[in-house]
Amino acid sequence: MLQLRLSYLAAPLLLLQGCATLSSPAEVAARPAATASAHGPSASLGTGLVSAADPRAAEAGAEMLRRGGSATDAAIAVMLALNVVEPQSSGIGGGGFFLRGTPAGTVETLDGRETAPAGADGQWFLGASGKPLGFMEAVISGRSVGVPGNLRLAEEAHRRYGKLPWAELFEPAIALARNGWTLTERGHEFLERAKNRAAHQPEGLALYYGADGKAAPVGTRLRNPVLGDTLEAIAKNGADWFYSGANAAKIAAEVDAETPRKGALTVQDLAGYHAKSRPDVCGDYRGYRICGMGPPSSGATTVFAILKQLERFDLHALGPKSPRFWHLFAESQRLAYADRELYLGDTDYVSVPVAGLVDADYLKARGALISPDTTLPAAVAGSPPGASLALADGDEPEEHGTSHFVTVDKWGDATSWTSTVEGSFGSGIMVGGYYLNNELTDFSFVPEKDGTPVANRVEGGKRPRSSMAPTLVYAPDGSLYMSVGAAGGATIPVQVARVLIGVIDFGLPLDQAIALPVLFSPGDAIAVEQGSWLESLIPELKALGHDQVAARALPLKANGAIHTAHGWVGAADPRSDGVAVSE
Repeated sequence: MLQLRLSYLAAPLLLLQGCATLSSPAEVAARPAATASAHGPSASLGTGLVSAADPRAAEAGAEMLRRGGSATDAAIAVMLALNVVEPQSSGIGGGGFFLRGTPAGTVETLDGRETAPAGADGQWFLGASGKPLGFMEAVISGRSVGVPGNLRLAEEAHRRYGKLPWAELFEPAIALARNGWTLTERGHEFLERAKNRAAHQPEGLALYYGADGKAAPVGTRLRNPVLGDTLEAIAKNGADWFYSGANAAKIAAEVDAETPRKGALTVQDLAGYHAKSRPDVCGDYRGYRICGMGPPSSGATTVFAILKQLERFDLHALGPKSPRFWHLFAESQRLAYADRELYLGDTDYVSVPVAGLVDADYLKARGALISPDTTLPAAVAGSPPGASLALADGDEPEEHGTSHFVTVDKWGDATSWTSTVEGSFGSGIMVGGYYLNNELTDFSFVPEKDGTPVANRVEGGKRPRSSMAPTLVYAPDGSLYMSVGAAGGATIPVQVARVLIGVIDFGLPLDQAIALPVLFSPGDAIAVEQGSWLESLIPELKALGHDQVAARALPLKANGAIHTAHGWVGAADPRSDGVAVSE
């Protein structure tokens, strides 16, 4: 386990034009933290709660808690139910990252990220001309499908931390699939926007669209008995049923039929898949221990870099309405994402300097590049300790989709699980009532640049880099304090960092921190959340040197839970259908 106790700058820095001096760790720790809010119920000690992106899925998890299940049991039930009611975002055809934290301070992580088939290589996303394929050409095909990992992840998590019988966790999802669920406005919007994937095959067209080819109206009661049968088979026979035998052969045949080259996913690829334990990545920010998922996720290192590079600034004094805060936040993102693009990949295939990327002195030096008055002419990757391999920046397409959920049980254990099929309805390929992922398009489409290999290039058996950032936070007194995460592709680390700053620096309740607008600045251009009050700050951001600022619709959806004096409090993103449900 990688434990990094990171120090504060010894000397305060005086900021200009209304910025205050650096506060000491003691001063920050003494500030009031989040209090119980009205968004979502509180759960006192001895009870649990669930926060998820859909109320039906949240209730499925809460029901497991009422039956005496663990936080892990509840999380598995949520993942399965989301497969039914939120098929565009996650499910058993995809994968995810899972964190579990205990009150004693133990953090354990499981990697259920999809893998490329053994036959994949650096030419996987190149056309006959040697040029990269168009994004949608790659997505809606078998080329984009990786071996699904969520069920092996669920199986391993249940083996370690489950209390209820495996089959019992499937009951809510099976009931939803067979008895039906009501289509929400958000679900209808996805069916309209992503019909090219949702209706790519006749099964999807028949399930979610009318005879006229139009998406089912809001309020339609949908049923998916085929998925119900699939889930029942897995409940009775375990995850092996999914990864072997007739089901594996069916998955492989569907993917092969949609793959216009050799090397498509095989039954051997499915049979050989396993979820992996990975070292958690933990570090200290203003006395709080921030823990996340290491590679192939870029989440933990990027979230922590954004935070730590800003630690010398008194963000509390600036506050969330300050243009200068958002300027500093943008600059820190630029630096963090430059490192992310260059260094992050699957550590089973490429050397990733994880310890160096979250090293205190390194991030202190990176943060020193940030000025409160001006912008960096260019944000380039640094040279973190341990970066022994020269790599090139890839050309990964923008990520989309995903769902996040958190659970807490009566024993005080908490989970943070981000689950995804990558894009809306994944690859569009359906098997057994669910969509297969398009996670392989998270790889770089080119294997090298100017003769230098790309860390996130395609290789057989490799797991693509991810932005997913499930996060656990321990308070300065060592107690388990928060579980949080988000959906929304490459914006995920920024969303999580924004929530942590909102709670730790601004002293906001968790629901208000999640509701804060988002500014996304992974490069020279800045996107501010369209329709938010951040749009009014665009002129001031431009005055600080950001000449490429525009309002954009961003894919934002966060969920979390926090421990307060009133017990655990759950919160969900007001931009989503999400809710928090108490046991």
